[in-house]
Amino acid sequence: MRHVDPDQLGALLGSLPAEKPRIVASGNQAAPWRLLEIADRTLAQFGLFMLNAPKGVPDRDGVTLETPFVGVGMRNKERQAYYPCRLSLVPALIKRRLTPDIVMLHVAPPRQGVVSLGVEVNVLPAAVEATRAAGGLVVAQVNPRMPYTTGDALLGIDDIDLAIDVDEPLGELHKPPVTEEQHIIGKQVAALVPEGATLQLGIGAIPDATLDALSTHRGLRIWSEMISDGVMALERAGALGDDPLTTSFAFGSAEFYQWVGDNPRITFCRTERANDPAVIARQPAMTSVNAAMQVDLFAQANASYVDGRIYSGFGGQTDFIVGAIHSLAGHAIIALQSWHTKTETSTIVEHLQSPATSFQHSYVVTEHGIANIWGRPQREQAAELIDHAAAPQARDALRERARSLF
Repeated sequence: MRHVDPDQLGALLGSLPAEKPRIVASGNQAAPWRLLEIADRTLAQFGLFMLNAPKGVPDRDGVTLETPFVGVGMRNKERQAYYPCRLSLVPALIKRRLTPDIVMLHVAPPRQGVVSLGVEVNVLPAAVEATRAAGGLVVAQVNPRMPYTTGDALLGIDDIDLAIDVDEPLGELHKPPVTEEQHIIGKQVAALVPEGATLQLGIGAIPDATLDALSTHRGLRIWSEMISDGVMALERAGALGDDPLTTSFAFGSAEFYQWVGDNPRITFCRTERANDPAVIARQPAMTSVNAAMQVDLFAQANASYVDGRIYSGFGGQTDFIVGAIHSLAGHAIIALQSWHTKTETSTIVEHLQSPATSFQHSYVVTEHGIANIWGRPQREQAAELIDHAAAPQARDALRERARSLF
C-alpha cells in the first residue's frame, strides 16, 4: 500500500488504459467520498457500481450508475443501470459479469500490516479479489474515524495498491419518529419471536419498533446482513445471548460506530456467507423481519418498486426469507402498515402490478393483526390477509375480488 496525495492519485487514475473503467466502491454510509471526487474530476467517463449509494455520488454525462440495490444517490437517475440480483449472488455478478477495473475502499488505519473495511464488508472482498485477478487497481482512503472491525473485514495492506489519508466522520443514519401504528406492528412482530431466536431485521421504523419491543426477550442471537442502533440497544438491555453478533455491514449513529469499533462481540462476514440461504437455515429459530410496500392476495410482496419504477431492489430479503423458512422453528415475517395515507390506498391488494420481491412468508403483520399464511391453501391465505392484515375499509372490496380469483 503506497500512500500518495490526491493529485498523484488523479494522475495515476487518468493513465489507466481502460476507456471507460468500472469502479466498485464502498456503499451505504462508508462511501469513499474523497476517492470518488478524484475519479469524477480525473476520468471523462466511468461506470460506478455501488450498493445503496448515498446522495451526492457523481452523476453526469459519461458516468453510468450501476447497482443491484438502488440507494437515494442513484434513484430515478437517467443514467442508472439496475441489475436485478439477490444480494447473495452479487459477488458472483461482480466476478463473472461486471469485473472492476478499480475498487475504492474506505478503511481504518492499518495495524500490524492489516487494515479493516470497518462498517462495510458486504461484497467488497469479492470485488478486491476480482480486480486483483484481472490486473486492476485497488485504492483506499484511510480514515482514523472508521471503526476497526474483524472477521472478513480484515485486509492485508499488500492487497491495496494506493491510498490517501482522510479524517472525516462517517455518514449517520437519522431515524424518523416511530408512529403509534408502527409501535403496534413492532409489538405484534415481537410476540412471534421465541426466546433464543436468531434475528435478521432490515432498516426502517417498523424494524426499529420491533427491536424496541424485543428488549425483554432473552438469549436472542443476531445473524443479519446489516445492523444498526437497535442491536446495540438490545445488547444493553441484556436481550442478547453469548453468541457472536454476525453481520455484513452496519450504519447508524456516531455512538453506534463507537460501540462497533474493536467490539469482540461482532463478526463481519462477506456477503457470500452472511446471505447464503443454506448458512442462514442452520441458525436456530431463524426469524427474518422485513418490510414491504404491498402484499397481494397470492401472498406475494413488493418491496422494490414504486409506481412501476425500481425504488430499491431484492437486497437480502429473498435470501433471508428462504433461509428462515428452512430453519428449524424459523419464520419469515413481512411487516407493513395496512394503508398508504398519502395515496389513500390499501397495501393489501388483489394482485401486484410490479414484480414480486419475495413470497412464501410465514406471517404478514400490520397494525390490524397477524395473517398466518404459511402452510395454508391459497383461498385460506387470502382470507387470512383480508381478515387479519387488511385495513377494515378495504376488506369488502378485497373479499369480492377473492371470490372471483379463487
